Amino acid sequence: MTDVPVSTLVELVGADVVSLDPDVLERYRWDNAEESGAQTPLAVARPRDAAQVQEIVRWANRNRVPVVPRGAGSGLSGGAEGLGGAITISMERMRAIQIDPRAHTATVEPGLFNAEVKAAAAEYGLWYPPDPSSFEICSIGGNIATNAGGLCCVKYGVTTDYVLGLDVVLADGTLVRLGGPQIKDTAGLSLVKLFVGSEGTLGIVTRAILRLVPARGEPSTLVATFDSVENATEAVVAIRQVIRPAMLEFMDRASTCAVCDYSGEDLDRDAAAMLIIQSDAPEPVRSQEIARMDEICRTHAPIMTRVCSGAEEGERYAAARRAVFPALGARGKLMYGDVGVQIPLLPRLVNGITEIGERHGMDVSVCAHAGDGNTHPNVVFDADDPDAEERATTVFHEIMDLAISLGGTITGEHGVGRAKRDSLPDQLGPDVMLLTRRIKDALDPDGILNPGVMI
Repeated sequence: MTDVPVSTLVELVGADVVSLDPDVLERYRWDNAEESGAQTPLAVARPRDAAQVQEIVRWANRNRVPVVPRGAGSGLSGGAEGLGGAITISMERMRAIQIDPRAHTATVEPGLFNAEVKAAAAEYGLWYPPDPSSFEICSIGGNIATNAGGLCCVKYGVTTDYVLGLDVVLADGTLVRLGGPQIKDTAGLSLVKLFVGSEGTLGIVTRAILRLVPARGEPSTLVATFDSVENATEAVVAIRQVIRPAMLEFMDRASTCAVCDYSGEDLDRDAAAMLIIQSDAPEPVRSQEIARMDEICRTHAPIMTRVCSGAEEGERYAAARRAVFPALGARGKLMYGDVGVQIPLLPRLVNGITEIGERHGMDVSVCAHAGDGNTHPNVVFDADDPDAEERATTVFHEIMDLAISLGGTITGEHGVGRAKRDSLPDQLGPDVMLLTRRIKDALDPDGILNPGVMI
């Protein structure tokens, strides 16, 4: 970093865009991961358009000042947390959206919330499928940065499956337009895919063209509870061998009890595990799928199975699953995991996570997008107890080691960020890490884009 004062950036783009207010800087220090290493940024920039993003990045490039791109701050891997001596560029003011109902696309700026894109599409009888549990508070820019998934991805895929085009500001301030509104496009390298999931390390997304689909039918919901985690996860494996449900979610006892305490929801606190399963196929296939999945659950010794009476009751269970993170957060500080494996290995992963928690005497709960093998092991601990935090960190890393040993991944949808960076080489290996660094060096030779994240 040069000795050029940040006041020159204020003069360049205006005090209404760049803030040096200590109270503002403190608010942008953390994202939802609340990593202990989060630092106070040098300044916070909140541009209103792509041209201002370019000006800020050009200034940063000239002066070798790092920049940390940030969406809504709802991330769970520390990828948007503050960095000392860096400019945090928040995209929250860039919120334009345009729906093309005939082409089934949404052209969106990154600050818009996922829920707002869904609502805008719904006005035209369309749907944007990616649906993280935090869909009401997470931004499209953040979803693209981490390639977010969600409850419906078992059937409908993740964010990258719906990104047709991107406008990206590169490390030197150049704005490039990648892809476009057409559904099929194989011209050149697949650069759109390269930037989705790159966590702001290769460029800053200023606009996205998203694919929409016709609104789905009202889903039917099946709920099954089990007296063992193994029976529940084996039921998941059996269901996925024959059906691709619209939702297949898992909650262990600790997750269920936390939600009951947090929201007052009346769920079975004694069950070791609960599955929430949906079909949204057209009738009569929907009823046939629900009946078949009910039959499969019944062959795995459930405590009970229940087909919900209607959409409202089904949504209650889906809402309970979405409430797991805030419910656990009310009990203490959380370390959020999102390791994943092939679906047949799900029972081994969940049982292994439980064993790790018990061995270290830590409160570890598991909820999961079970239908695609993506689990969320959450470690709850007392933030005021240094020993507890140290043991929680050990558990966190042992869980990632377990996933890698099973041929899985350290992150299915939350991203690597800063929290999982040290485990990434163990999964990818030296050759892939070298290739990753070569791509990073080619696009960001001075390393100003989100340093310390991922690589």
